[in-house]
Amino acid sequence: MRRYVFAILLGLSGAAVLIGLGIWQVQRMAWKEGILAEIETRISADPVALPGEPDLARDQYLPVIVEGRFTGQGLRVLASLKQIGAGYRLIDVLQTTDGRRILVDRGFLPIEKTAQAALGPARIRGNLHWPDEVDSYTPAPDTKTGLWFARDVPAMAAALQTEAVMVVARAVDPADPALVAIPVDTAKIPNDHLTYAVTWFSLALVWVGMTIYLIWRIRRRTA
Repeated sequence: MRRYVFAILLGLSGAAVLIGLGIWQVQRMAWKEGILAEIETRISADPVALPGEPDLARDQYLPVIVEGRFTGQGLRVLASLKQIGAGYRLIDVLQTTDGRRILVDRGFLPIEKTAQAALGPARIRGNLHWPDEVDSYTPAPDTKTGLWFARDVPAMAAALQTEAVMVVARAVDPADPALVAIPVDTAKIPNDHLTYAVTWFSLALVWVGMTIYLIWRIRRRTA
């Protein structure tokens, strides 16, 4: 009887913990979906003028329209795009009509195509963005080729002597036909909570199965 009680208590407690973790992940999934919906609403809102002092916490994803002149200064960030392959993100300097210097992510250039840094008047519709792409494994920019391996807004701003502000373009007028626009969206924001929930519930099911097997073994030995 002691063995039966121990097996049942072990099975119930273990299953309860695993099911609780699964339920917590379901709740986290709902929370994350709410955040993603809020971000999508913000991204697709009507564009406004560029704020005087953009703030990452307040203005991340803010839709804006800016006008000015591309200075001909820029850099390339190594990237890839599904169904196209390797290429570069072109980050160029825009001097706005009120004299500010900001960064503009004009879009993706396939590796087999060529394009120069933008030069001349332009009107950009896009979203303010401070990508979180840099970690301890990100290589430093290549000093020989000038190639970057992540969009590090503060570092790029320091290199190009601009404000630490970047607009990811949805549309640039005039457009460069060689470029593919990669506007800001939520596709790269992870939401793996459903996978985690399924994992915990599956482990709970396995735990229950092992408990039943243990009880069967105890009963067999007793017999």
